[in-house]
Amino acid sequence: MNAQRPVQVIAVTGGKGGVGKTNISVNLSMALAEMRRRVVLLDADLGLANVDVLLGLKATHTLADVLAGQCSIQDVMVTGPSGVKIVPASSGVQHMSSLSPQEHAGLISAFSELSSQLDVLVVDTAAGISDTVVSFVRASQEVVVVVCDEPSSITDAYALIKLLNKEYDMFRFRVVANMTRSAQEGRNLFNKLSVVCERFLDVSLQYMGHVPFDENVRKAVQKQKPLLEFAPHSRAAQAIRSLAEDVASWPLPTSARGHLEFFVERLLQTADAGY
Repeated sequence: MNAQRPVQVIAVTGGKGGVGKTNISVNLSMALAEMRRRVVLLDADLGLANVDVLLGLKATHTLADVLAGQCSIQDVMVTGPSGVKIVPASSGVQHMSSLSPQEHAGLISAFSELSSQLDVLVVDTAAGISDTVVSFVRASQEVVVVVCDEPSSITDAYALIKLLNKEYDMFRFRVVANMTRSAQEGRNLFNKLSVVCERFLDVSLQYMGHVPFDENVRKAVQKQKPLLEFAPHSRAAQAIRSLAEDVASWPLPTSARGHLEFFVERLLQTADAGY
């Protein structure tokens, strides 16, 4: 019974670039921190990092330094808004965008040293379906797919879900509709994705909700501030807080799924303790 609670690991992805997943990742992390969760946000776009830029933070070290053995994950973390700890990636470093499976495994394993210091790890993935994206998504217990009202957003999200389902037996995905004009539009986007997935794949899609289009999001990006700090009472900020409340209600994992995962030791401890 002395085993620690498992860390909640959430990958925020989308297949397509430009759907707003980094904004969702940053502000969802903040909202969870406001709920007294100890949150670490990992910028997993290893070659074109932008979380630190979005927040106006200056990182002395990045994951490239961790991979080179020059410092630890603890050393690269910087403190962001609401006390969220940010793990910045590098930008413009070609090698980081094409790591080997062993290097991916090394980075994922390196996070184990943080296991006693956090409750939630939010992983902001790169766009697309590269090996890097797949590695980080597979290592997470929860997968949030962000879509918007563009045909390519739905097709790319489907391509990502199909790959993860067919090749890696992942079957549960949660969906957020972003930049919507109405609640009904969000539901319609989810239905479009759900229909094609149910027709061709053996997956379970769960709708988390929608984040409305809000001019404050663009203004916050220009000011290099998170939306929840720039316009805390805006419609989009309120919607993201609702998403965080949903996340807080999710059951925690109790066992590893059989492949490389973040904090697998914590999961095995929890399973042994009979949670």
